[in-house]
Amino acid sequence: MEAVVLAGGFGTRLRSVVSEVPKPMAPVGGRPFLELLLDYWIRQGVRRFVLSIGYLAEKITSHFGRAWHGADIAYAHEVEPLGTGGGLLLAAAEASAEDLLVLNGDTFFAVDLPGFAAFHREHRADCTFSLFRSTDPKRYLGLAVEADGRVRGMEAVQGGLANGGVYLFRRESLARLPWRAGERASLEADMLPHGLREGWRVYGRPCDATFIDIGVPEDYRRAAEVIKA
Repeated sequence: MEAVVLAGGFGTRLRSVVSEVPKPMAPVGGRPFLELLLDYWIRQGVRRFVLSIGYLAEKITSHFGRAWHGADIAYAHEVEPLGTGGGLLLAAAEASAEDLLVLNGDTFFAVDLPGFAAFHREHRADCTFSLFRSTDPKRYLGLAVEADGRVRGMEAVQGGLANGGVYLFRRESLARLPWRAGERASLEADMLPHGLREGWRVYGRPCDATFIDIGVPEDYRRAAEVIKA
């Protein structure tokens, strides 16, 4: 299993408490958050990561090098910000797996990968979302989901299911998108709506698991209590 980690953002909302390192390297319980993230997914069976990096990229590359705890590490470096979709396409060009696990570099969601991957394959999905329940429409993308998990659209979160920042994508589906590696695009605002319009098989799987998004100071401060290394 290969994973792409979207770790190239500026982390503007977290800058007031973490300014010396990129957001994924923010210390949590004395360790960089990205260490905790990679270690969890290594335990789930991931053996190769492609890190999509940009802001203060050298802080990440110098720390992890080309391997981490038995997993290979590769990098896709954004010379200029490409957005979440652009960062994904740049990293996907460095991957070879049929299905790519895609992770937000500021979100820890303890999804059970074998079960998640089995659901993705069973439904022959182009894209599968991990879902959690949220009441915060400003931070999270809501999804309208059928009883079988098929996503029929995106909507504001109002106490329903929201995108948990862990995805599985068919790499060949990404290759059919009109954007190419190196072009700017948003995963949430451009690529996924395009896929739905084009008839992609998009599914969502609710996951009752530990979730924390360190993107804002109040959640970052409680991350060490939530994530059990």
